[in-house]
Amino acid sequence: MSSNRRGFLNSSAVVAAGILAPAIATGRREPNDRIRVAVVGLKRRGRDHIRCFHHLAKEENVELAALCDIDESVLNEGAAYYESLSGRRANLVVDLRRLLEDPSIDAISYSTPNHWHALGAIWACQAGKDVFLEKPASHTIQEGRRMIEAARKYGRIVQHGTQSRSNPVLREGIEKLRQGVIGQVYMARGMAYKWRGTIGKIKEEPVPPGVHYDLWVGPAPMKPFARQRFHIYWHYLWDYGNGEIGNQGVHQLDIARWGLGLDTHPTRIQSMGGCYVHNDDQQTPNTQVASYQYEGRNLLLQFEVRHWITNHEAGIGDIYASRGSDNVVGVVFYGSEGYMVVPDYSSYYTFFGRARTPGPKGEWSGDAGANLDHFRNFLRAVRSRKHTDLTADIEEGHRSVALSHLANIAYRTGRTLSFDPKTERFPGDEEANRLLSCTYRAPYVAPEGGLT
Repeated sequence: MSSNRRGFLNSSAVVAAGILAPAIATGRREPNDRIRVAVVGLKRRGRDHIRCFHHLAKEENVELAALCDIDESVLNEGAAYYESLSGRRANLVVDLRRLLEDPSIDAISYSTPNHWHALGAIWACQAGKDVFLEKPASHTIQEGRRMIEAARKYGRIVQHGTQSRSNPVLREGIEKLRQGVIGQVYMARGMAYKWRGTIGKIKEEPVPPGVHYDLWVGPAPMKPFARQRFHIYWHYLWDYGNGEIGNQGVHQLDIARWGLGLDTHPTRIQSMGGCYVHNDDQQTPNTQVASYQYEGRNLLLQFEVRHWITNHEAGIGDIYASRGSDNVVGVVFYGSEGYMVVPDYSSYYTFFGRARTPGPKGEWSGDAGANLDHFRNFLRAVRSRKHTDLTADIEEGHRSVALSHLANIAYRTGRTLSFDPKTERFPGDEEANRLLSCTYRAPYVAPEGGLT
């Protein structure tokens, strides 16, 4: 037996797997009540959730009550990390359904693979829990709409993990765009150029000790275990992920849509690309270009994914290089008088005229990802019970995430698509409409939430 598995099984803090009393949704919370949160999914981004809730513990009267992961080694590592921060040992759970049954848990913070996001969020809403949900909110467009419906039906607070929306400097930059700092904005171009290696060829193997694989697969089709279907690489397989445009790209698509003032879906979508350079089993494109047009708006939104060697793109790469990174990620807004560069989640730079003369700028020296601001905003909305207090309510998240889904559907069908924002359907195109949803594997369904 591995030391990680032994540590998990011997932990006195493991929550019993028996059925607990159903959670009761009160709909209201006393301002001074402690908010008890559970974090689900502890690898990489889940660590940020742990850190933020810990740092906000006193300020916002929040308690990290439980940690959950289907990989016992990751669960133990997350527990050790939390203990190093707080000196406390959290309750440990492998099946998130135990958290839903626990009436003492007020909110659940999800950092799971994409194919679990909607089901986990809807289950939590039905159980009377508020939700912090990592990007992308959904694995399909239909899931996004179902989450909005569940949040409103059950009166839940659901914050989407596009944390730029809570950063004060970036909020200032977007306001300057609205005020006309670069004139009439006619185009936004987002990019996610991150150095990504090959996922290799899928090689099936026994499930590693301590991995609860059925729970990991959840609502997705059951296939034999393979490393390429597990940690990290799942992003690049359609059953679980949405490619780089649905991973890193959601942040920049959200900033672009925010800056352009777009509060609906596009009506015309194009996307082309492929899997270049690497000879592997990746299904999603590692090189992709998408374009979006909006009815009644004289502007264009573009996005590009690149996975290998690239140039520095309007100086964005220089900023990353100064931080020791070879990534080139950001958004460029183009206007009649100049352009604005947003190279990350929390800064902006403007340049004017043919000489590209530097203009107003804003740089954030605090938490670079605006994480604390975003989690703080979530907790305060949990207290106010007003989803309008959220900077990234699930409906805003849905609109931005839908851009990645629409691009992928255009890529997979291989043609320009027309989309109806009101019905969220492709008129007269059943091939494209089939990609708006997916089938869920029992018992990982939510019939009342429209996920079956």
